[in-house]
Amino acid sequence: MRYLDDKYLLMAPGPVQVSEAAQKAMSEPMIHHRTSAFAEILARVLKNLPAYFQTECPVMILPCTGSGGMEAALVNCFSAGDEIIAIVAGKFGARWADVAEVYGLKVHRLNVKWGHAADIEDVKRMIEEFPNAKGIMTQACETSTGTWQPIKAISKLTRNTEKLLLVDGITAVGCTHLPMDRWHLDVVVAGSQKAFGLPTGLSMVAMSEKAWRANEKATLPRYYFDLKLELEANKIQQTHFSSAVSLIKGLDVVLSDALEHGMDHMIMRTQHLSESMRKAGKAMGMCEYSLSPSPSVTALVPPEPVDAGKLKAHLAEKYNLTVMGGQGDLKGKIVRFGHMGDIGNSDHLAAIEALGYGLKDLGAEISEEQINTVLDQAESFLKMCSNV
Repeated sequence: MRYLDDKYLLMAPGPVQVSEAAQKAMSEPMIHHRTSAFAEILARVLKNLPAYFQTECPVMILPCTGSGGMEAALVNCFSAGDEIIAIVAGKFGARWADVAEVYGLKVHRLNVKWGHAADIEDVKRMIEEFPNAKGIMTQACETSTGTWQPIKAISKLTRNTEKLLLVDGITAVGCTHLPMDRWHLDVVVAGSQKAFGLPTGLSMVAMSEKAWRANEKATLPRYYFDLKLELEANKIQQTHFSSAVSLIKGLDVVLSDALEHGMDHMIMRTQHLSESMRKAGKAMGMCEYSLSPSPSVTALVPPEPVDAGKLKAHLAEKYNLTVMGGQGDLKGKIVRFGHMGDIGNSDHLAAIEALGYGLKDLGAEISEEQINTVLDQAESFLKMCSNV
């Protein structure tokens, strides 16, 4: 075998592999979150964080998972009884709609077939059918299917209105082109365990001026997730409640590295890895599940007679490779590879090699020679990309 060894490979859509530099920063001795030493770190992080979102708006950090950030977005912008349009194209779209209903919002669901992008004409129809809706919420990438939604096109329907566009960018911010200001996105949510290349535990939320105006009228109950109080604390280099010091130290390292190399570099790197994985999967008899693939996550359907659930388990047990399977109706039908975090070329190629041998082990018609040919092609592609 050419790339496979005893190294553990985490190629899930999140959490992701963490760089040695970030791990080192997070393992440093603990300091108190109300000290000048931490205030200096936090101030630098808050200054650098908007570049990830491609915005001039402040970005707040919450010590919670991405789902907490999604909840915070709702409770800070709406009141009980408000109408909202939810684009539901997978598990996480359904989750956000469920959260809205828990808080008493009247949710109008635009149900989209899994693996498909929302049809912009259907979105227009929903806006016409529910003119009192105060916002639209959608995923940028629906992680459960690896599907990209037409955010730019949707934003054109809301930018000159008082309707808010709320975007779950948890599997998009920092690894895809999602310019918050240029596309007039009103709320964007991200999570540390994705393109930020950190462990799970932080959610980041950015709000436009229009969203802050809505915040002044919003009456949904909030305490821990009161973003107005969080923003006020940030102005004096503090967080409103206790800070996740170690994670924010890691975030400081990640942001500094990203700014040094440039956001375009990060986005292109993700695109190259996803394109390479799609090519490799197709060459080994797999087909892509999504009709609107996201560069951050690749969902592949194994060839007969391979069961995707058994393939996922086999890759973990025999090849020390963690990928994710399908959720809900897709359980046992797809495997999902993430392209975020600290993934070197050798890691990526080892994952392709493990996938090839995993398919072969489970009865797919693929030879060792074919696997080596796929690896040759992937090596050449990555080399070409690095020279661009």
